[in-house]
This record gives sequence, structure tokens and C-alpha cells, in this order.
Amino acid sequence: MSIKNHSYVAGEDGTFTINNIPSGSYVVEVANPNYAYEPVRVEINSKGKYRARKVNYIQTSQVLQVPYPLKMKPLSRFRYFQVREQWRVTDFLFSPMVLMMVLPLLVKLKNITGKINLNEMEQLNNFKYDMPEVSEVLTSFFTGSEKQKPRAVKQSKKRQ
Repeated sequence: MSIKNHSYVAGEDGTFTINNIPSGSYVVEVANPNYAYEPVRVEINSKGKYRARKVNYIQTSQVLQVPYPLKMKPLSRFRYFQVREQWRVTDFLFSPMVLMMVLPLLVKLKNITGKINLNEMEQLNNFKYDMPEVSEVLTSFFTGSEKQKPRAVKQSKKRQ
């Protein structure tokens, strides 16, 4: 802990006392290599009365009082090293490169193993679509009339 550039070392039980501090506002910070502690602001007036509150750098007007004597508890343990991510088979199988290589092979294998009857193949080839001629479709579209049936032409009787 440091007060105006002074450091104090805690005893074996973790406690310490600071005497003869002039009036003012001080920030008490605990420096520990293993744990993080929340800083506390201690204000001492000229009459010797004191007030302790949590330090809030974002909302400086907000006052959250802390009981006195101060009992500093660690917020969290410092993590100097990041935990290494574990390797999983699913990460490998679902990677885009593996999917791009394996899926086409699976589709080809399915086509090779799938047996198709020759009769079915012939039916697919001989299937006729009943499609109208393009000229008839365009004529009916532009004229707005339905398809007209061809008229029968009367043949005149031949004279003998």
C-alpha cells in the first residue's frame, strides 16, 4: 500500500497500521502479484474524522461507503496465462476445407452405388412434353384471343 509515495508492508497476519497521517484524501491500493483488490478512498478531515468509500472512476459523485477498519478482500485471481483451447474431432470434420473435399466425394459415391433400372432410364428419355409452339403462344398473347381452331375448307365439286 502506498500513501503519497510511501509503501507499507503488511505483517504475517496480513494487517498493518498507519499512524500520524495529515488530513486529506487518499487512495488505498493493495499490490499483490496473485490477486486483484478494489481500491478504497479514505478521506480524513482536520478534526481527525475519517470516511472510507469505494473508488468509482466513472461516476465520481457516487458514494458507496466501506466499513472501517478496512478489510480488503480480493476481487479475483490474476490470470497471467490463457488456457489452451482443446482440440476436438468435430472442429476438424466441420471445417470448411474438409467439407469442400468430402461432400463431393459422398455425392459421387451415392451416384455410383445407386442402381437405376434401364426401363426407368428409357422412360425418362422417351418422355414427351406437350408444349405449344412459340408462334402460337406469341400470337395468342398479342391478339388477346384464344387459340383458334383451323377451319375446314370446302372443296368445290369438280366438274366433269
